[in-house]
Amino acid sequence: MLRVTLDTNIYVSPLEFGGVGARLLGMARAGMIGIDISDAILDELVTVLRDDFAWEAYRLHFAREQLARLGNLVTPKIAIDVIKEDPDDNRILGCALEAGSKFIVTGDKDLLRLSAYGNIRIVTASQLLQQHRALEK
Repeated sequence: MLRVTLDTNIYVSPLEFGGVGARLLGMARAGMIGIDISDAILDELVTVLRDDFAWEAYRLHFAREQLARLGNLVTPKIAIDVIKEDPDDNRILGCALEAGSKFIVTGDKDLLRLSAYGNIRIVTASQLLQQHRALEK
């Protein structure tokens, strides 16, 4: 199974707007991909949904629980300090590294600029969907 770490912005998209991120979550529910996630990513997601989209506490709790169950919850053991422009992005790298993800999926320009971190490719959601289709053939 293809293991991926999703950046916070990829979770916000389906929870607020639908789109490609919703397809990725559907693929995870169907067992087509495996999502690796950490408490730091979940914490950031809850903060964004609360502060930027005015989600109420019960919705935040439910979303966090659902995503924690859907994903492979890992606790990174190594602090990463690669992205100086936005240190919070290092949490995504740490989760992917700890979990052994093959891809990081993001819309974040600082992460995309890296294009890879070790053996982990950093791609957009659309690029991952294309890659997944190619692997299925």
